[in-house]
Amino acid sequence: MQTAFDQFGLDESLVAALKREGIVEPTAIQVQTIPFILETRDVVGQSESGTGKTLAYLLPIFQKIDTLKRETQAMILTPTHELAIQIQRVIEILACNSGLAVTSAAIIGNVNITRQIEKLKEKPHIIVGSSGRILELIQKKKISSQTIKTMVLDEADRLLDENNSQTVKAVIKTTLSRTQLLLFSATLPPVTLQQASELLKNPEVVRVTDKIMIATTISHMYFLAEQRDKIEVLRKLVRMIIPPRAVIFINKSEEIEKTVEKLKFHGLEAEGIYGGASKINRRKAMDKFKSGKISLLVASDLAARGLDIKGITHIFNLDLPEDPGLYLHRVGRTGRAGESGTAISIVNFKEAPYIKRLAGMFEISINHKEMYQGKIVDPRIR
Repeated sequence: MQTAFDQFGLDESLVAALKREGIVEPTAIQVQTIPFILETRDVVGQSESGTGKTLAYLLPIFQKIDTLKRETQAMILTPTHELAIQIQRVIEILACNSGLAVTSAAIIGNVNITRQIEKLKEKPHIIVGSSGRILELIQKKKISSQTIKTMVLDEADRLLDENNSQTVKAVIKTTLSRTQLLLFSATLPPVTLQQASELLKNPEVVRVTDKIMIATTISHMYFLAEQRDKIEVLRKLVRMIIPPRAVIFINKSEEIEKTVEKLKFHGLEAEGIYGGASKINRRKAMDKFKSGKISLLVASDLAARGLDIKGITHIFNLDLPEDPGLYLHRVGRTGRAGESGTAISIVNFKEAPYIKRLAGMFEISINHKEMYQGKIVDPRIR
């Protein structure tokens, strides 16, 4: 039986692997980018969170890898450890389900480099990870970038921002000039496109929508509170709603541990995940959250793009993101695949005008709500 993925001329084993995961219809970003990637064109792809960007580049990469060659042929750079690990899992599942002997390794910082060097001796076909550690290993001559045929920047807007672009460009410069470059992101601000134009060769720019869209299955609301009272408002909301699985976002990583402690003090089961945490602690927190042992995960934006957990029902913004585009990434963790989701922002009076800006930018309604007698109500009801 044929599926819509057959149109791309992909190996039958890849199509069968997708079917085993219940994936039979390609998404818009996959339809519009896979043919170009298979033609070895440079591509810039934009579509919202949860629309299948990872498979849009992994399927052509798998198709083109020569498994008889013991060399690294593709590299995927990510802005967070969590996203690298998530992509690595997708690669492993695709390899297992297809029976293709494609090997891979996740190379990220804050992990024992000696073990990574041992893993690299196996010459994995695909390397996925953070640009800093990868550049370090290239400089140590533990990664041969000269054999890389395809380079992917996943969440390109973050990788090409002022914090990351220098290292990312340094990695790209170590590859051959003919290396195919693929950039994928949920948002493509002008500065990202400018940076991309300096790196890519006549790229195909694919925007599934020029407007940044937020899934219509997500309802948005906000509560006003003094800054010092935000945790108390959050506690009351959690007690009232009893969210099955919620992510609480904070701007500053250093505040996460303190927030987790406060929530635990009030008897709420919560764990934190942030860029500065050790790999072991991050994994423990993620495992508890995925298994349902805890229902609250406190995160910084460093973790926002690496979260791909089914069944997230609520997003709480304890701080509003400084970059409006990050609101998209935060709330994109819920309301996926037609499921309903709720995004709740707890804002102080200075932040309140920013709510209107977000609502206008994304063409959504963010309704002002209050708590009254154990219920969430419109302010006018009081």
